[in-house]
Amino acid sequence: MTAPAKKRWREARAAYFAFDRYPSTKGSAVHIGQMAAALFEEFGGGLLGVLGGGGLPRYQWEPDRGVEIARFDERIPNLIDRAEAYSAWVAAHLAPHVSTLRVCHVRDPWSALPVVTAPGRRYRVVYEVNGLPSIELAHTWPLAPPATLARIAALEDRCLERANTVVVPSGVIASALVRRGVPEDRIHLVPNGADVPQETPRPRDAPERYIVYVGALQPWQGLDVLLRAFARLADLTGLRLIICSSVPERRARALRRLAGRLGVADRIVWRFTLPHAEVAAWLAGAEVSVAPLTGCARNVDQGCAPLKILESMAAGTPVVASGLPAVREIMADGAHGRLVAPDRPAELARAIRVLLEYPDAARAMGERARRRVREEFGWAATRAKMAAIYRSINADIEINN
Repeated sequence: MTAPAKKRWREARAAYFAFDRYPSTKGSAVHIGQMAAALFEEFGGGLLGVLGGGGLPRYQWEPDRGVEIARFDERIPNLIDRAEAYSAWVAAHLAPHVSTLRVCHVRDPWSALPVVTAPGRRYRVVYEVNGLPSIELAHTWPLAPPATLARIAALEDRCLERANTVVVPSGVIASALVRRGVPEDRIHLVPNGADVPQETPRPRDAPERYIVYVGALQPWQGLDVLLRAFARLADLTGLRLIICSSVPERRARALRRLAGRLGVADRIVWRFTLPHAEVAAWLAGAEVSVAPLTGCARNVDQGCAPLKILESMAAGTPVVASGLPAVREIMADGAHGRLVAPDRPAELARAIRVLLEYPDAARAMGERARRRVREEFGWAATRAKMAAIYRSINADIEINN
């Protein structure tokens, strides 16, 4: 870190660390931006430590907000090795400033470990849990040794035990943490959000009729189920499936091969790493948005809080989604779209077909969905809940100092 950078944030009272690239086209980056904004607005700026690469600068100063952004960009292929190097990077950035911080907000165990174990720590730690790597890695890395996953789970438990406050986006995740031994009175539910967009024109190259999927392509997202469901809609010859992937094209190879085997490749339009505004345009023009999450432990036991559903609802687009407990916290079957059993292509196809065949009812669902987001799930409401948590922490610090 340069000398001017050190001076700029030496007096800061807040820091936010996340083992995610920021900014990016992923939903996690949207969430990081919103949560960090709440933190820095409350404390008058601070340090944001995230992943970099892809041409992003290592350091970036935003004088209007008083925010210093530092990015870890070492190219280390092995995930665990990269995570450990990142943790050491966080510790190095944190060490000179331990005595100045009041709050440090972390988003994952790799960020949390150096923060909760820092020598001389006097600040409070807010641990935001959107998912548990010990569960998620079992799905993204099927050959992961059980001993490795057990060590990660132990790391998670250590960080959760030492955090002062735990923030979760869904009741399902909260229940999972209670089962892990986190006291209920330390857990705060702060849902994900979405902003209702201004009227958005259709993309210029949009087909006349299409349904849309938005998000990443991990196995738990259920894209294979969606492709099999779409194959059952072959009689709707003018219908297209738009897949707005938040990850690069190379990660879609297996799914594209599956689309070819199912005979639907020529009816699918792929769009990769689009800017957020362009994704919003595809959502707004779609007849149906689909979130075919699978019924795996990652989605059921630890829960999920999919931004794709909230952003679809904000666009006024009816959603067909897997009826998982966390999804039911966001939308209701028959009111904002349709909920179906996960991992059942035939049932998914039927639900999509019904909405396509009854457009007036589908539009009414979309309007109710938009209204629900406007009234209950706007990002302003999410930031306000986080600000209240920070104010409570700040007041407690003042009382005890």
